[in-house]
Amino acid sequence: MSDNIASPPAVDPGSRRSLWIGYASACGVAWLLYVLAGAEFQRALWQLWQAVYQATLALWPPMILGVGVFPWVLRMQDGRGAALREVALHGVGALVFGAAWQACDYAVSGLLYGHVFANVNLEQTVLWRAIWGVIAYAAIATAFTAWLQARRARAASLAAAHAESALARAELAVISGKLNPHFLFNTLNSLIALTRKDAQAAEAALMRFSSMLRYVLDTKRSAADRVPLGEEIEFVRDYLALESLRLGKRLRVDWELDPETMADEIPPLSLQPLVENAIQHGIAPRVDGGRVGIRSARNVLNQGLELSVEDDGAGCEPATLDDPAPARSGIGLTALRRRFALDYDGQARLQIRTQPGAGFRVDLWIPQP
Repeated sequence: MSDNIASPPAVDPGSRRSLWIGYASACGVAWLLYVLAGAEFQRALWQLWQAVYQATLALWPPMILGVGVFPWVLRMQDGRGAALREVALHGVGALVFGAAWQACDYAVSGLLYGHVFANVNLEQTVLWRAIWGVIAYAAIATAFTAWLQARRARAASLAAAHAESALARAELAVISGKLNPHFLFNTLNSLIALTRKDAQAAEAALMRFSSMLRYVLDTKRSAADRVPLGEEIEFVRDYLALESLRLGKRLRVDWELDPETMADEIPPLSLQPLVENAIQHGIAPRVDGGRVGIRSARNVLNQGLELSVEDDGAGCEPATLDDPAPARSGIGLTALRRRFALDYDGQARLQIRTQPGAGFRVDLWIPQP
């Protein structure tokens, strides 16, 4: 706690209302137990009224004074000093609480029975009242402290969750930014190479590329955007048409698409980087080319969307996927892996299957609403 007690932090009015409802309930339970302890129902009804009277007379001061303990505890909770100083301040609070209890009891006794009775009652009860004052203050202060600490812990937890969510959104935006320039750079290189071989084909390819560029720009609104799978498939078809101009018969594509999945929503540019990765690393390096397989299906158990892209290229050792040197995973696949770890609250899955000489396959599972 600091040397100067800082102003208390703001407390949610709704939460404070629930605090006082709980405090009033606790006071009511204490009062009822006091009544039950002092009443003898089997003898006479008047003893019940006497117990009610005694409980009310004895407990109203600590119940009322307990309300004033809350701002005192609240101000101390805002401090950052030594625990010993806080204990000392609580000791002062307990003494003031006990003295105020004595003063209230003395005033009511004098008002009801006269000052002589009030003086005699004070002499007889001063020690026990002081002890009970410390006990009552300790109980009330502990309850308020526990409530404030629980509120702070919950606020800290919510702040951490919000910060983590904001960080994930920012990282998703960065990942989305990595995917698009990566795609554009590779496609432009393919078009430049094509213009040297066939100008007419390059012109047709540029028209396809303009359509692809429009799709990319439309999906740059937010990293949390979703697009129908059918739109992503059309985008991939345009991309494959461009690659076919460059690779010719060396590129063979097998489609296995479930029509019922075309309306399913996926993050934009989730499928194209996988196809690009298959062509760049699995098909293009081979003289005789190879095959790329693209599949979509509905998972019968959880109704999620299953996507897979595979090639019959050279494959690689699974252990090398974490090594950036071979670059088989590529920028697109690495970004997608991280994106699927963050997006959909971590529920989406990406799995890689490969072995040397056995090709390369990427399986995606994307939950659907």
